[in-house]
Amino acid sequence: MRWGGGQVLRDRNVAFYLSGVVVSGFGSSAMALAAGVWAKSLTGSDSLAALTTFCVWAPLLLGPLIGTVADRVRRRPLLILVNLAMAASLLPLLAVDSGDRIWILFAVLTVYGVSSVLLDSAEAALVAAAVPESLRGDFNGLRMTANEGMKLVAPLVGAGLFVQFGGAAVALLDAGTFVLAAAAFTLIRVSEPAPRPAEAQRWTAEAAEGIRCLRRHPVLRPLVLAGAATMGVAGLNGAAVYAVVDAGLHRPPAFAGVLYAVQGIGSVLSGLFAGALLRRMPERVFAAAGIALFASGVALRAVPSVPVSLLAAAMIGAGLPCVLIAAMTAVQRETPGGLLGRVAATANTLLFAPNALALAAGAGLVALVDHRVLLLAAGAAGAGAAVGCLLCRGARTPPAAPAATGSMGSTGDGDRATETEAAPRNPR
Repeated sequence: MRWGGGQVLRDRNVAFYLSGVVVSGFGSSAMALAAGVWAKSLTGSDSLAALTTFCVWAPLLLGPLIGTVADRVRRRPLLILVNLAMAASLLPLLAVDSGDRIWILFAVLTVYGVSSVLLDSAEAALVAAAVPESLRGDFNGLRMTANEGMKLVAPLVGAGLFVQFGGAAVALLDAGTFVLAAAAFTLIRVSEPAPRPAEAQRWTAEAAEGIRCLRRHPVLRPLVLAGAATMGVAGLNGAAVYAVVDAGLHRPPAFAGVLYAVQGIGSVLSGLFAGALLRRMPERVFAAAGIALFASGVALRAVPSVPVSLLAAAMIGAGLPCVLIAAMTAVQRETPGGLLGRVAATANTLLFAPNALALAAGAGLVALVDHRVLLLAAGAAGAGAAVGCLLCRGARTPPAAPAATGSMGSTGDGDRATETEAAPRNPR
């Protein structure tokens, strides 16, 4: 089993691309923790602290509409401009010094959420035009690894900055990372054909095209639906974490941080080997295996044992990213270039919205039913999603092993390949 990550990282433009993603992800992870603590410290309200997360997640429900922007313009300039705009939009947070001004924090976080959806759709579209198909699994796995790695470090940095210097310091850190990300994207050399002029139609009609493409696709639809079901189970699992720590393991709440750290390590390892595994098996098999591993870990959390809980956290971390990497790799390969921004945004909405909804539902359920019953039921639901994904027969065989290819910024044949990526083709 050959690891393709080295070949991916040797490409100069891919290295800059991943650098931009890693840097901005570091700032975002730090800000995600600090925003809730900031709202709590200024207002004393748990509800307002929770509302900070809602503000970031809510724009995801408008993903198909927001993703339309990524199909109307060139993606690299869009990434640069949005990152710079995000850096500027964080500056008003310097004025948030009392509960009366907390609305500024919520407004900025809502803009943050809209920008995140737009960045994700533009990045997915740019990757499809810039990274060879045989290496996209490796690339998406490395991106997942980088993001999960940042989640292990950035929240600690954000918490430390907040304690020492306040929320404004975290906002400045996040703004700086967006500027650095914009600089990294500026250094990428990639030939992007100008978007084809679309027929005059409403935004809702353009968004509907992406929805229809995903709904009718025999490969993407079952993968995304399996991912949505898995993320719903992940939400229930997340809601039960503190019950596991308290009632199951009889440990203080801070022990949840240990479980999350082990889970993050599992996700990092999973991302490193995702590309090599995707070249050896169809996406549906890779996704189903990951879902099954994840579901087994969720069910194991019902066992009141610290070693078993640590093992379960590692299984959850290693299994959960598989369906996400498989789904996004499939979206990048099978979607016509002119629709990719909308389809990627729609897929992200379907994949991640169930997590937020299930997290809210699970918070209520864990107060009504034993957490072990909830975890066993969630594990069974995850197993059902794995079986459903495995029985789907629409997926192609994995791509051939990577051959020598031009870099993202190549010309000549590389440009013709980029143009082919942007042209409509049969759904995979």
